[in-house]
Amino acid sequence: MSAPAGKAEPRPVAVPFVDLRPCTEAIRAGLLTDLAELLDSGAFVNGPAVEAFEREFAEACGRRFAVGTASGLDALTIGLRALGLEAQDEVVVPALTFVATFEAVVHAGGRVVVADVRDDDACLDPAAAAAVAGPRTRFLLPVHLYGQMADMRTLGELAARHGLQVLEDACQAHGAERDGLVAGGAGAAAAFSFYPAKNLGAMGDAGALVLDDEEVAATARALREHGQTSTYHSEHVGLTSRLDTFQALVLRRKLPLLGRWNDERAAAAAFYGEALREVGDLRLPAAASGALHVWHLYTVRTADPTGLAAFLAARGIGTKRHYPEPPHLAPAFAHLGHRPGSFPVAEAIARETLSLPLFPGISEQQLQAVVDGVREFFSRG
Repeated sequence: MSAPAGKAEPRPVAVPFVDLRPCTEAIRAGLLTDLAELLDSGAFVNGPAVEAFEREFAEACGRRFAVGTASGLDALTIGLRALGLEAQDEVVVPALTFVATFEAVVHAGGRVVVADVRDDDACLDPAAAAAVAGPRTRFLLPVHLYGQMADMRTLGELAARHGLQVLEDACQAHGAERDGLVAGGAGAAAAFSFYPAKNLGAMGDAGALVLDDEEVAATARALREHGQTSTYHSEHVGLTSRLDTFQALVLRRKLPLLGRWNDERAAAAAFYGEALREVGDLRLPAAASGALHVWHLYTVRTADPTGLAAFLAARGIGTKRHYPEPPHLAPAFAHLGHRPGSFPVAEAIARETLSLPLFPGISEQQLQAVVDGVREFFSRG
């Protein structure tokens, strides 16, 4: 039915996949003050804000130390090297993750060993990891995917039985908990990314490694700074991977707000969970028993994610596919010798998953627009 003469049609509600503006506005005034002080000080590299953020973030993760890095990938790579990974040591990784998890093992000189994930939480399956662990295996590298921690209690027991070290890929799980453990506090060390769209996001690339071992922390600091243990004295072949001072200022302003923003994400996820229950063939995500899910992504599963994405895009609603090409099937990792069907659970999730808009500050009107679009798609058969 068309609108009555002289009355405009209601404008559809546009919903971006992610909108960083609400979080930016929350820190704008304070950050501008910080930036003015930084310009006056000239402390652009390794400024005092870096050390301050490292101290505050370590405390938030229940750790003694944090080592800021230029990215989450660098935090993973440096973490493996600082913990003692040697050439061709095997690292067990989940089949479903962002490619950086695989890349870090290669950059650190290790060998990627892939294990399937669990169907319920999309995280590394302890039984599958145990099945591929061999005499050269030295590390487990579980990923806390979409904002939910992996089953770290069971994985920790597996690591203890086999004498393995655990490095957490916590790049999507700032503030998550499970079975009394905090993301970043369950392994020998943990790597975080502060990419802008993360729950705790910078305004550019940034990352951090958190851990308790003072000697390993010192090695990690050297590795991020050309391997130097003192000026012009290089103990290791290192990187240039410092946490930028400006990004540290951003992160210091945002860290106290992380809990509130995670609560907003949880409220949006609950809205979707209630409104999309039993809609079409959708399979909705859920928090594991004993878990605090921080909803970095809200991922639904359906037989036709590309069709649903296109339908929503035509209505101004943004979505994304995470991760339609599992890393073990990417050309870059063809040398691992895996074929379609090698890891059926991960591959099924990759085929079926679509991420819906979810971010701090998303309005109920926006959430309802997404829900209405999804329902309409399925009502058309």
